[in-house]
Amino acid sequence: MNFAKFVSAGAMAIVSAILISGCADPDFRRPILSHLGEFENAPDIGPGESPMPTRTVPTNSVTTTWPGKGLAEHPFLYYGEGNNVLYVVNNGRVIWRYALPPGGEIDDAWMLSDGNIICTKMTACYEITPQKKIVWTYNCPTNTQIHALQPFGPNRVMVVQNGLPPHLYLLNKVDNSKVVSHELPVYTNTIKSIHTQFRNCRVTSQGTYIIANLDHGLINEYDQNWHVIWSYKTDKPWSAVRLRNGNTLIPGDNLGYVHEVNRQGKIVWGIESNSIPGIVLHDVQTASRLANGDTIICNRGPKNSDPPQVIEVTRRKKVVWVLQDYENLPACTGIQLLDEPGTPENPGELQR
Repeated sequence: MNFAKFVSAGAMAIVSAILISGCADPDFRRPILSHLGEFENAPDIGPGESPMPTRTVPTNSVTTTWPGKGLAEHPFLYYGEGNNVLYVVNNGRVIWRYALPPGGEIDDAWMLSDGNIICTKMTACYEITPQKKIVWTYNCPTNTQIHALQPFGPNRVMVVQNGLPPHLYLLNKVDNSKVVSHELPVYTNTIKSIHTQFRNCRVTSQGTYIIANLDHGLINEYDQNWHVIWSYKTDKPWSAVRLRNGNTLIPGDNLGYVHEVNRQGKIVWGIESNSIPGIVLHDVQTASRLANGDTIICNRGPKNSDPPQVIEVTRRKKVVWVLQDYENLPACTGIQLLDEPGTPENPGELQR
């Protein structure tokens, strides 16, 4: 597949839509916003939806008045390990929840430009409509797991399937055929289990693949011919996001760091576990970069603890938004801000 041609075609479609309509809709680059009302009208329980799990709400003893507007700061999709529920928040309240089957963990999820949500729950992947209908499923073969997926155009999904050996696949959602298939290395000197091999991996806007091995502490970038074109060694890389400036944003899981690394392997910007006054970062599994240059940090704490779940910091490391709301939301693995410009199906347009 010619990736550059695919992106160009998508861009031309957007331009054509503007020309045909005769005006530039200010939200044409935020396609998800027009679908949020559909979640308000969803059934309480979808066909085949699991019962909502019982969640222990930790006692929130923090008296700090955090910056920002809490749940009302952004519309967003939200998910966290240990609680197999997808949440959609808009106008300061949870407007939609979907409970997936028990077992496994939600480690990657995206709302698409049509409002559908794709996610992986370790042993299976799903696409769910705002009306709570499952319209796509991929079940992992025995002794494999998926903790990373990313939309790629209207009908394809990139997944990294942990196993012996692990693989990267580009799946056609129509029939789950493997459009692209590449075997990934197994590091037998350090492997603990397939569970700790890979988390969030990404396709870049250039059509390369960034693969972060959590257990081995190695990030490799592969070109379309599956040659390694960049490598970076670091501890506990839970994900790796290629930024528009060419650098890579890396969160360090239970080491609590977020580093921006350039092509020479130099850390050019970073947040450490104790570098934000009044906030301790515990398990930073995902981080994303916003169009305005701010960085979103997702912060999972120890079981039954109540640290701030999401922190937004500027380039100068000023905290402008903190979300700490365990009454409505569990611990945080990942968040997608739905007011960010960009089409999720076009790799690289959202820096997450």
